[in-house]
Amino acid sequence: MTPDSPIIDITAITASPGQPLRLAVVGHTNTGKTSLLRTLSRNPDFGEVRDSPGTTRHVEGLRLLAGGTTAIELFDTPGMEDGMALLDYLEQLTPPGERLDGPARIQRFLASPESLRRFEQEARVLRKLLECDAGIYVVDARDPVLAKHRDELAILSACGHPLLPVLNFTHSPDQRIDEWRDAMARLGLHAVVEFDTIAPPLEGEDQLYDKLALLLDSHAHTLKALKQDIAQQRLQRHQEAMSLVAEMLIDIAALRLSSPPDSADLEKAAATLRERARKREQQAIDALLKRYNFRPADFPNHALPLQGERWDMDLFHPQALKDMGIHVGKGMAAGAMAGATLDMFTAGISLGAATLLGAAAGGLWQGADKLGRRLMGRMRGYQEVTVDDAVLRLLAIRELALVAALERRGHAAQEPIDVSTLMADKAETLRKDKLPEELLEARATPEWSTLTTHYQPSSRRAETVKKLAAVLQNL
Repeated sequence: MTPDSPIIDITAITASPGQPLRLAVVGHTNTGKTSLLRTLSRNPDFGEVRDSPGTTRHVEGLRLLAGGTTAIELFDTPGMEDGMALLDYLEQLTPPGERLDGPARIQRFLASPESLRRFEQEARVLRKLLECDAGIYVVDARDPVLAKHRDELAILSACGHPLLPVLNFTHSPDQRIDEWRDAMARLGLHAVVEFDTIAPPLEGEDQLYDKLALLLDSHAHTLKALKQDIAQQRLQRHQEAMSLVAEMLIDIAALRLSSPPDSADLEKAAATLRERARKREQQAIDALLKRYNFRPADFPNHALPLQGERWDMDLFHPQALKDMGIHVGKGMAAGAMAGATLDMFTAGISLGAATLLGAAAGGLWQGADKLGRRLMGRMRGYQEVTVDDAVLRLLAIRELALVAALERRGHAAQEPIDVSTLMADKAETLRKDKLPEELLEARATPEWSTLTTHYQPSSRRAETVKKLAAVLQNL
């Protein structure tokens, strides 16, 4: 399984030796047939989606792969526009006293001149349905149930293949789900799936394939394999998304800029800090959109008001001291964690006596290339600028909300992503709890930030990113 599977091949499709399940997606015009295929294939570029009726004029197909082989072939068909007139025409083609079953009546129609003229579009739909194992009948659940819909279903059922109604746009306040379910039951269609192509339920695909397996038991094994593959992909996408968010947070938490202490230089350093943090967040957003196969235009308005900076050193996180080779006693470590500042250690010590600092701390002085440069900067009066805790929380909240939005968004959605509600849901935990320990450690390890020239990759950083991703996954 590759990260971007199911693989989508938008080409002319012919029967394959492996006998994949072949499904014709049918229905009235402008009910969301193309939208359904976009969402199932996670491909926002498949077909054309517009509000105008009859957008799809030809049959287009795509494949969904499971385990590297084709599991399902889906065919997007034109919308049926004149089912009532077609049903009348079918009656005219059957002389009194002649008894034909449904498929025979459809074949007689397809051989008639009107299948190439007045009912050319309906003929395309019926030919494709006859070639397939089953049909998915897409319904706009906002529409009232009309006679034309019943006639369409009567014609489609005459093809002799199973039909699975899929109710689309079920989240709309104007939906008529109960009305449609009752109408389907009257026509003998008791297996119905609710699947909003704009905001599909997290388990929507599973429900769709479970219902298909009931109708097509000979393909149950294939559908089960596809479900398992989709579940693995879903988990893999989520884990990779958490890693992308964790990488960003570590980068920004570790970001630390040194500045002379006057206000003009400090403000310039703060502006640089904000700009680098914004760009790093944008990189994370772009990576998340790409991983979920959405476009940058789907999330256009997301300028983050980064205004929080800190003026401190954070030099004495226990893990950072350990990495530098400075070993401190329990009392000293506790004092550092309680907020002991560098001034406590450097008061009265000259630059020439820097070798005494390790002894004063009760340990060995190593790693002068990392910590020593910062100590000397502080002794010269320099300040260090870092991103405030509140900004880190806001970054975490927003990226987690974006991931949640992407996982709930169909690839037929046209409106920009709005994370405001989801941010409110995520905010409670992150606001009341302390920052994860992994971010506190990153604050004390500026060489972990890829946003400066002092970045140094390390196994410890990689392990911390992994741990933080696990923490985020449980929020």
